[in-house]
Amino acid sequence: MLTRARLLTFAIAILGVAVFHALDLPLPFLFGPMFACLGAALAGVRMQGAGQISVAARTVLGVAVGASITPAILGQVPLMAVTLAMIPVYIAIIGLIGVPFFQRICGFDRVTSYYAAMPGGFQDMVLFGQEAGANPRALSLIHATRVLVIVTLVPILLTGPFNLSLDQPIGAPARDVPMLEMVIMVVVALIGWKGGERIGLFGAAILGPLILAAALSLGDIIHHRPPAEAIMAAQFFIGMGIGMQFRGVTFGELRHDVAAGAAFAVILAILAGGFTLLAHKIGNVPMLEAFLSFAPGGQAEMTVLAIVAGADLGFIVIHHLMRLIVVITGAPIMARLIWGKADRS
Repeated sequence: MLTRARLLTFAIAILGVAVFHALDLPLPFLFGPMFACLGAALAGVRMQGAGQISVAARTVLGVAVGASITPAILGQVPLMAVTLAMIPVYIAIIGLIGVPFFQRICGFDRVTSYYAAMPGGFQDMVLFGQEAGANPRALSLIHATRVLVIVTLVPILLTGPFNLSLDQPIGAPARDVPMLEMVIMVVVALIGWKGGERIGLFGAAILGPLILAAALSLGDIIHHRPPAEAIMAAQFFIGMGIGMQFRGVTFGELRHDVAAGAAFAVILAILAGGFTLLAHKIGNVPMLEAFLSFAPGGQAEMTVLAIVAGADLGFIVIHHLMRLIVVITGAPIMARLIWGKADRS
């Protein structure tokens, strides 16, 4: 439904794209809406998201990743054993640093501190935390800030130390993609998304289409990513969604919750840098792929950045999937073990 608030939000996001294009700034379809909506949110503008359209936009990235998974990439999985084994260690160190940081330094309760420290999916951590008795508003702001800071820092580092231009082709234009393949990709996106939700798959909008598209790619049925126009649209809605997470934020929340999230994001960036060097030295992984594999941003956002950087998309996504699986399956179990022991002591 096109409400006044929703139309205003679209107008703000489109203005952001136009400004970034005019200033020749990187990733205008991602950063333009993100920073425009962030500014509007902090200014108290009443905005409304695109609802299911924003969720549907993520299916584009799922199909893009799945279509990039080929037999050659699957053949590399055994070579990833060292770096994949580093992921649980990475998560454990994040928890050992993050929980005391949020609890002792920032003053959050232990449940909120635990789920604030876990670098899992934004919605999953808020949901798990809320069910465990955490503060859902604080978790939302902390994780939104984590994603915002990481998504802002990563391109700066890519264009700085890595000397990349972030203008790699994100896909062929729609006119160059066979019509039959585009129809198949639309069907895969819808079935993967809704089918994934029906069976309770976490991150269904991305993972459902990813799994189906990968099967078709391995079966030599699809040979292209979604067209560039679709990937740009996905960037637009993702950027808009990140900025809008800060709607209604108060000065007190900015000073406490958002500041805590920003400080922790910097800590995460430092840890990611350390594991990037380890993956490069021990696992013999190229620096770009190692860096993007351990950057603790959102899965959708890291997928976009991997595409525009021209990195090995399959390698990076497999590592982010490993991180999400470890956090989403392990976080509730570890929380019960830790609090159970604390309650008995």
